Amino acid sequence: MTPDVVVLGAGIVGICSALSLAEKGLHVRLIDRGAPGQATSFGNAGIISPWSVVPQSMPGLWKKVPGWLLDPLGPVTVKPSYLPRVALWGMRFLSEGRMSRVHEVARAMDVLNRDNVDLFRQHLAGTGHEDLLQDSWYVHAFRNGDDANDDSVDYRIRKEFGAPIEKIGQADLRALEPDLTPDFKAAILIKGQARATSPGRIGEVLADKFRAMGGETLQHSVQAILPREDGSWDYTTEAGTENVSKLVLSAGIWSRELLKPLGIHIPMESERGYHVSFASPGVSLTHSVMDMDMKFVASSMEEGLRVAGTAEFAGLDKPLNQKRLDGLVTLARNLLPGLNDTDISTWSGQRPSLPDSLPCIGEVDGFPGLIAAFGHSHYGLMMAPKTGRIVADIATDTTVNIDLTPYRVRRY
Repeated sequence: MTPDVVVLGAGIVGICSALSLAEKGLHVRLIDRGAPGQATSFGNAGIISPWSVVPQSMPGLWKKVPGWLLDPLGPVTVKPSYLPRVALWGMRFLSEGRMSRVHEVARAMDVLNRDNVDLFRQHLAGTGHEDLLQDSWYVHAFRNGDDANDDSVDYRIRKEFGAPIEKIGQADLRALEPDLTPDFKAAILIKGQARATSPGRIGEVLADKFRAMGGETLQHSVQAILPREDGSWDYTTEAGTENVSKLVLSAGIWSRELLKPLGIHIPMESERGYHVSFASPGVSLTHSVMDMDMKFVASSMEEGLRVAGTAEFAGLDKPLNQKRLDGLVTLARNLLPGLNDTDISTWSGQRPSLPDSLPCIGEVDGFPGLIAAFGHSHYGLMMAPKTGRIVADIATDTTVNIDLTPYRVRRY
């Protein structure tokens, strides 16, 4: 059958978009060069929080960046030769950290995140794998107890959107997560959220559900997209060129490259992320834990214990930075003194990030039938279900009862 809609990119955003389109009764084709959900979506920390409403760029962040860049274990690194290219993006990013702008972005993040746990449970319902989503808290752990200030601007923003937050001391933290280092003196708990016990398997399960609904998945590398005069779209892969009336672009950082020939230039940068998994860790965590000093996250998953973090700006084609992986192992040992680190696997992927921490969602101005769903940065897993619902509404000309202005492709 000729598809009604083709979705380019089978990360978790593309999968959820395809599912929501299929639920509308459309015949959908999902295309990616890899298996669904096994690239960038595979490697995240597994956090699914309705309270993820704090932008990456915040007031005063610029003061911390130099120290992070100089610290070999710090959360951010920039390849020196790439610095001239990322400099403009970095200035735009820091400019988004003014307080008036932060509140605007927070509201837009809330729209995409507030129902994410319920929406994921709806997608997983009936698959037999509902246990891939577990109720969880987010534990922000501090070595300096004075730094655990639940009245700081980021926690105040979360509270404004309804997040249940509690501050605890060292003894309560020890009781909650006994395998953590005793160096932590306090923690702030963000409750009422969930965690994925295997982000990659969630992608597989939802892709299987999509196929069971009549959806089609193809493994091809998308090379180009081009509009026709009749409003339809050609898309080219190594298998040739085909035509479709509506095209959903959810190819992450590669969406930027596909849009360039159309004269659309997106200030989207690739943040290379890393994770390390310990198959037989000998320790476990009940909740997702962020080391607030070093800005990385640890979580127990089906595969063992996963430690994820760091943002590396080096471009798409640069080889892996082994120092970043080694650094995560060191940080994991510091976090969990009893960790068995003899059986390790590693991963790296490209996060598509815009300066304002918001994705591009909606029909592209001047290009009817081309629907954007990319640029979700660190929040792809969390924002995927709502993004998919919005995409399906747009594709079926259903009224979208939210303001899509903050997510416009051409907002820069």
